[in-house]
Amino acid sequence: MSVRQTTLENGMVVLTDNMPHLESASLGVWVRAGSRCERKSEHGMSHLLEHMAFKGTTTRSAIEIAETIENVGGDLNAATSIEHTGYFARVLKEDVVLAADILADILQNSKFEEAELEREKRVIEQEIGAARDNPDDHVFDLFQSAAFPDQPIGRTILGTVDSVGEFGPDMIRKYMRRNYVGDHMTIAAAGNVDHDDLVRVAESRFADLAPNGAPAPQRAEYRGGEERLVSDHEQAHIVLGFEGRAYNSDGFYAVQILASVLGGGMSSRLFQEIRERRGLCYAVYAFHWAFADSGIFGVAAATGQDEVNELMPVLIDELRRAAESITDEEVMRVRNQIRAGLLMSLESPSARAGQLARQQILWGRPIALQETVDRISRITADRVKEIAQAIFTTGTVSLAGIGPIDHLPDTATIGERLRR
Repeated sequence: MSVRQTTLENGMVVLTDNMPHLESASLGVWVRAGSRCERKSEHGMSHLLEHMAFKGTTTRSAIEIAETIENVGGDLNAATSIEHTGYFARVLKEDVVLAADILADILQNSKFEEAELEREKRVIEQEIGAARDNPDDHVFDLFQSAAFPDQPIGRTILGTVDSVGEFGPDMIRKYMRRNYVGDHMTIAAAGNVDHDDLVRVAESRFADLAPNGAPAPQRAEYRGGEERLVSDHEQAHIVLGFEGRAYNSDGFYAVQILASVLGGGMSSRLFQEIRERRGLCYAVYAFHWAFADSGIFGVAAATGQDEVNELMPVLIDELRRAAESITDEEVMRVRNQIRAGLLMSLESPSARAGQLARQQILWGRPIALQETVDRISRITADRVKEIAQAIFTTGTVSLAGIGPIDHLPDTATIGERLRR
């Protein structure tokens, strides 16, 4: 591997993957703090902070931040998830130090001025409204809430209009002091990047960062349940799910393969049976979201009102059959898909930097490609069937639906049919 790693005195990890044939580099700061780290009064804080980080520091105004990076042809971005928040830049090789300096500036010296905060809260209110108006997005918010009710991990990342409206500058600073600490932060870069230069910037600009002290998030407790929103949409948007597996669990890779066999592409079981053979919907797919201490396995589909009654029995039967009949050929095909995806991602510096950071956050170290391939190669069809049996026939069902779903079966009915 071309990966180098340095851990600073404050616990922050610096990772680089040098790709000297490139003229550019991608870098970012990833923080092990997302929406599940929020207290009830902070619902939506992680996402708001991601927005506010670009709205001005003690040394640069918002327009100066934008102009500084764009004057060298670079760009800045950020993203918030349930467990992590990332702040990214992509620049030419000679501007890596500048980009690192800007990232350090926005994460150390943001001013959170009242006027900027009020404007950004209005922007986020529009974002919340847009998400609620889009059933493709909103159904997943309902699904997360059904799976993990009354818990931070089950709340939406965006927050609510009411919760975001209550945030003030001091609340943001308090959240940052609690969660943005050295041992919860990783700087990762890939491309034409000098490791020692990046370490020097990190040592200088993050010197005052508290080394630790972030509280552990509330442990996830998958409970299952259902959330329904009957509406006049033409399509019924449905997500059916079960408890998955955590990143560090023994079954993680087997569940990932199960998701791909069932609904990971055009050759998958659900796509072939539900779309190609029966024409019941345009899109159907399976997914597995893994968290630090839990996970969700789900199947998503959208179909017409007249097709809902036919879709659900077919979908349920396909899940039950998977626990009995997944073949070595299917597992081999998915292994090859995963391997190809991993190799293709190595061609992108942005993907490589993100992969490094996630590995450090989730497993505490960068993981060589061959190690991942070896782990996946050890998964057999029998192991995938075994975990499918455990998930589908003994697990508690979660269900979310939006649209004309009056005749959608409840979770108890679905569970009984799976156990027949």
